[in-house]
Amino acid sequence: MTVTLAIIVITGLVSFYAWRNESFLDSMILNPQKVLKRGQWYRLLTSGFIHADLSHLLFNMFTLFFFGTLIEQVFGSLFGPSGPLYLLIFYLVAIVVSDIPTLIRQRNKSNYNSLGASGGVSALLFGAIMFQPTEKIYLMGIIGVPGFIFGALYMGYSFYESRRGRGTINHDAHLYGAIFGIFVVVLLYPPVVPYFIQQISTWKLF
Repeated sequence: MTVTLAIIVITGLVSFYAWRNESFLDSMILNPQKVLKRGQWYRLLTSGFIHADLSHLLFNMFTLFFFGTLIEQVFGSLFGPSGPLYLLIFYLVAIVVSDIPTLIRQRNKSNYNSLGASGGVSALLFGAIMFQPTEKIYLMGIIGVPGFIFGALYMGYSFYESRRGRGTINHDAHLYGAIFGIFVVVLLYPPVVPYFIQQISTWKLF
């Protein structure tokens, strides 16, 4: 079993258990007040392994499967047998880092809660875009959009919705997970930058 599949299986099992055990879910969810006042820093990580409902879980795990598998293969090529470990660390740290802006922004709201793997998944998605910027990403499985265009639209939308501050989706986690994913890939493999630019410069709409 690959690391990507292992993460999916574990996340699925933990999420299903949390749906059946409210106290367990409450102990895992990201609540800024409980993190800061009670020192429960583990919530920055554990919140990435629980989800609001089945559709939330399936969407994140479906995305994780495709882009996590790609990054795992790339890391395997770059780092050999250590590649899967790089992926695991990348994903787990991305969950924590993407939640820190939420922790800061919502620190005074005792009733604020956040959950889901979106920050980690966004990091993998944007890491994959750096390596394959012109490959199409399909919206709703129908409309194919080149990765670099999708990425720009995704980040713009996440930034806009984050500033609006409406709804129940943690757009900050999406945005900062994406930024972290780009940063890590560039840090680990700097040649990806000229490759990314070269791929975009030769891309043709038709």
